[in-house]
Amino acid sequence: MNNFSSLIDKPLKHYSQWDFLVFILLTALSIWSGQTTVFYIIYFFWWNELIRIMVDRICFKHNKNAVNISQGKTSVFGSFIQMGVYFVFIVVFFAFMANWNNDTLILINMRILFFQNWFFNINLVFVAVERILLHSTQQPLKVSFGNFTPNMLILHVSIILGVVLMLFVVRNFPETFTPNNLWGSVIIILPFLLIRAFALRFKLTS
Repeated sequence: MNNFSSLIDKPLKHYSQWDFLVFILLTALSIWSGQTTVFYIIYFFWWNELIRIMVDRICFKHNKNAVNISQGKTSVFGSFIQMGVYFVFIVVFFAFMANWNNDTLILINMRILFFQNWFFNINLVFVAVERILLHSTQQPLKVSFGNFTPNMLILHVSIILGVVLMLFVVRNFPETFTPNNLWGSVIIILPFLLIRAFALRFKLTS
């Protein structure tokens, strides 16, 4: 039993790296199978934060090693309001408006929205199980609640970059970023991955 616990404990100590690697792997597989869009990435980031907020609110008081960095705030009302605003914008703009003339991408986005994309679903299950496991094994975690958590700021910057790249790069070069290739999605997805990697690096060195 102790050997089994140690096998679990080692990857949990590096959960941020595991989380990022699993996300990259599943995203790469979904791109290869033609199931990834810009909406996939941003919507996953949104769900990632929503799951974290809900699991942390339920579990952090039972984790003696969890530290609340939001100045003692424990209410999730402000978080849910902010996440609701993000949800409307992400769905309206990235799921529909950004792909208005591409029925294929809109269909893929609809499948993601209604949990019919298995790559997306598996990624969400991994995020939820990982966060619950971290709390149940009393891992040292920083939790935060309120209108603007650190992850919400990352999501906010990612959304702004996505809109800018969509409107001023992808739309202005239709010969390069055609509906029949993935270059438009790739150029918009890359900044999200870089921001996530930078945030992970900062977290590990701080």
